Amino acid sequence: MKKTLLFAGLCCLCSLTFAQKKTKNSTTPAASPATLDRPKLVVGLVVDQMRWDYLYRYYDRYTNGGFKRMINEGFSAENTLIPYTPTYTAVGHSSIYTGSVPAITGIIGNDWYDPQTRKGVYCTDDSTVTSVGSSGIAGKMSPRNLKSSTITDELRLATNFRGKVIGISLKDRGSILPAGHTPTGAYWYDGQTGDWITSTWYMNQLPAWVQNFNSQKLANKYYEQDWNTLYPVNSYVQSTTDNQVYEGITRGEQTPTFPHPLKGYAGKNYDMIRSTPYGNTITLKLAEEAIKAEGLGKDNITDFLAVSCSSTDYVGHQYGPNSIEAEDTYLRLDKDIEEFFNYLDRTVGKGNYLVFLSADHGAAHVPGFMQENKMPGGTVDNKAIVTGLNTYLESRFKIKKPVLVAMNNQIIFDHYNKEMKDVDFAAMKTATIDYLRTYDGIANAVDLSRIAESTLPAVQKEMITNGYNARLSGDVYFILQPNYFDGGKTGTTHGAWNPYDAHIPCVFMGWNVKHGKTNKTYHMTDIAPTIAAMLHIQMPSGNIGVPITELTHQ
Repeated sequence: MKKTLLFAGLCCLCSLTFAQKKTKNSTTPAASPATLDRPKLVVGLVVDQMRWDYLYRYYDRYTNGGFKRMINEGFSAENTLIPYTPTYTAVGHSSIYTGSVPAITGIIGNDWYDPQTRKGVYCTDDSTVTSVGSSGIAGKMSPRNLKSSTITDELRLATNFRGKVIGISLKDRGSILPAGHTPTGAYWYDGQTGDWITSTWYMNQLPAWVQNFNSQKLANKYYEQDWNTLYPVNSYVQSTTDNQVYEGITRGEQTPTFPHPLKGYAGKNYDMIRSTPYGNTITLKLAEEAIKAEGLGKDNITDFLAVSCSSTDYVGHQYGPNSIEAEDTYLRLDKDIEEFFNYLDRTVGKGNYLVFLSADHGAAHVPGFMQENKMPGGTVDNKAIVTGLNTYLESRFKIKKPVLVAMNNQIIFDHYNKEMKDVDFAAMKTATIDYLRTYDGIANAVDLSRIAESTLPAVQKEMITNGYNARLSGDVYFILQPNYFDGGKTGTTHGAWNPYDAHIPCVFMGWNVKHGKTNKTYHMTDIAPTIAAMLHIQMPSGNIGVPITELTHQ
């Protein structure tokens, strides 16, 4: 009897133990959220020509709600670099939103020469479309030249085109390329009329809300205010004094100094607003109107607003990075961004939107400023390079004008020149490289078809390779000495591989973003795949970047 009871007890114990193990190891899934967790709105904020160091150079003067809010609430990838050359506006915007490089996207510059069609190409030109909202040619633009999808395209695909996408920028390329191929709308500024326009690629008539915005002619309102400094001019200690020979002078002014009179432009020259901080103000006001009118962020289907602030670029080109004008422009932009974020908080809701801040490129210090402070820097003249090179090659190979043009740091030969068939082209390229290496301001030159065989430093080799498009690029690439560029004696430009052009801000804030930073090296091309990972959507079709794991794994 005892044995029977003992046996029965052991059976019960084994059954209980088995049941406990089965429950513990069960593969039955836990309860899942009813819907996929995504932000209501993604905002891409690209500040044209914003060097990374501007985040901190003017930090003490920023408000708590603009750039400083992003730094102190968001996540910053502090060492984000552009992985290609040339570092120009169209290339930067396309690479941020495609996660790709010119070798793949086909956007190899703002302009380029197509050796197959033998024509110059502007990045967003499209003769097959017509302007909407304008009777001129400013609207004959589209993303047709962009050969990769964008993160905005992928959001449209992921939501079966229910998620809305809007692109806004003073520059056509700053609106069109980020908005992608399938947006709800893309709008840019027509300096001839002072109106925001689009093209028939997107629609046949401007929405009423854009027409109403245009009717305000806000440029006139800001022209009436002139442009003076926000604070006493002697308090701009992060800038040079306000009258330098290497600053550009606006037509009608005697010196490049504050205050800059604008009243005379009202109703006459709407394009001038680009070169003042007010161009950014109007851009962000249109962005607010888009949120309101299109109902962005009002439901659980994620929308995307791509905004590019371009006036920083115009101001930088004219006055340079160390000017009071540049500092004042960033201080004013900071206030505009604070107001924009406050608007997002009120309408979409804090924590419901994801915003990232970046730049399409940086900028070099003005050579005159560098020389004044005993640092290296200077300019070259692309036309002079072509003239000198043609003279040299004509004397050596007995052929007239073998070089068509120097642009985007590339030498482009005239392959349709009948005399070229009798020339040893490899020898001509070698002679070209030898000539360029002796040219003042040029550090090195390389055959673009043989980059891998060159002795360039790895970073230069990789950036040139990423910028080389086999169908569109030229024949020989030349690298300028640090802080040299093709330009005049005033203002600045960009385009080089160097950190002042290639080191850009990359800050995320808002939905599912915890405060933090990383000094690990990331690239501009990592922004799109990071957003894709956070939203659980496909990366763009030409993507080569990787997610910023310190952000996505928080």
